[in-house]
Amino acid sequence: MFCVPSTEIGAIMNITKGGLVLFSANSNSSCMELSKRIAERLGVEMGKVQVYQEPNRGEHFIGQTGNLPNSDVHVLATLFLDSIKFCYCKYYIFLFLAETRVQIQESVRGKDVFIIQTVSKDVNTTIMELLIMVYACKTSCAKSIIGVIPYFPYSKQCKMRKRGSIVSKLLASMMCKAGLTHLITMDLHQKEIQGFFNIPVDNLRASPFLLQYIQEEIPDYRNAVIVAKSPASAKRAQSFAERLRLGIAVIHGEAQDAESDMVDGRHSPPTAKNVAAIHPSLEIPMLIPKEKPPITVVGDVGGRIAIIVDDIIDDVDSFLAAAETLKERGAYKIFVMATHGLLSSDAPRLIEESAIDEVVVTNTIPHEIQKLQCPKIKTVDISMILSEAIRRIHNGESMSYLFRNIGLDD
Repeated sequence: MFCVPSTEIGAIMNITKGGLVLFSANSNSSCMELSKRIAERLGVEMGKVQVYQEPNRGEHFIGQTGNLPNSDVHVLATLFLDSIKFCYCKYYIFLFLAETRVQIQESVRGKDVFIIQTVSKDVNTTIMELLIMVYACKTSCAKSIIGVIPYFPYSKQCKMRKRGSIVSKLLASMMCKAGLTHLITMDLHQKEIQGFFNIPVDNLRASPFLLQYIQEEIPDYRNAVIVAKSPASAKRAQSFAERLRLGIAVIHGEAQDAESDMVDGRHSPPTAKNVAAIHPSLEIPMLIPKEKPPITVVGDVGGRIAIIVDDIIDDVDSFLAAAETLKERGAYKIFVMATHGLLSSDAPRLIEESAIDEVVVTNTIPHEIQKLQCPKIKTVDISMILSEAIRRIHNGESMSYLFRNIGLDD
């Protein structure tokens, strides 16, 4: 794992006042690695807490197929097993409607409580673990409750689309209602999400760590060009390029994704064919539908190292298409750099078989299994900046040091 050294931060990292409690809200042990790194940097022990999934009474049953009790739950279990053709197995184990339970095992009265929550594959369980723990600390008279959520879940659902909802706004309201008094996060998908909260939000940046990785781990980075895989990510690419004094290229013309304005869907009142139903004399001008041009690369990538930058890498299809395009245009090496490596589904296999040479992500989300499946995936540790943010908030120090040289467009 690549770790960014800093003597200036490291020299003061262990200086914290009393009354700090650090909890990990994850019941999944694989998600606790980041919490342990932060605690080690702060020089404190992890708080004692139990977070686990407990089945409802009478809903955890082990027995032989065909010998099910006559209860509604087990009738439903029988139907489920029959529907998936499970009758060939002699024994079955059926766990139904498990509930999240949190038991804090030390006093938090009058203390600053920091709850670190990294997102697992079961996103909804992760959210419930956090909310229940926050509420438990609130009812236990904690002085302040600070959530440390490196990747904010549901951040892609921050715009109104058709008859949907702005889920990230709902999640922000739930966190505040549960008792959260401060939020530390990293590289929000849209910076405007901070406005959904009525509590302070510190949106830290991972770009200094990724920039240092480029300078130290890519020997010929001076011959590189920073690439935006779509016009939407051009600002991020421009920020990287200006800091590294490199050129920029933008890929345009790819298939439109779900983030585009085309699916914004504010179709009320209805579109053209029903205009007459609104008022006979009212003529509303229609917006001309978009038509994507053939794929083009704005900028020279021939004989260069191409570094694609984005905030999230989840569904890798768009990255693979961008890599193929860059190869065709003459790029001889292709790197992908992102803050949050969700790497869902068969992303590791697709990356391994693609033209991409290396994918660099931070450890805001655990992805050790994906790294075993694909050696091209590399990790940058960002526990240093999170631990320094915790230390400064607890000691009542200014956070401006962590936002030096960050502009409005970064």
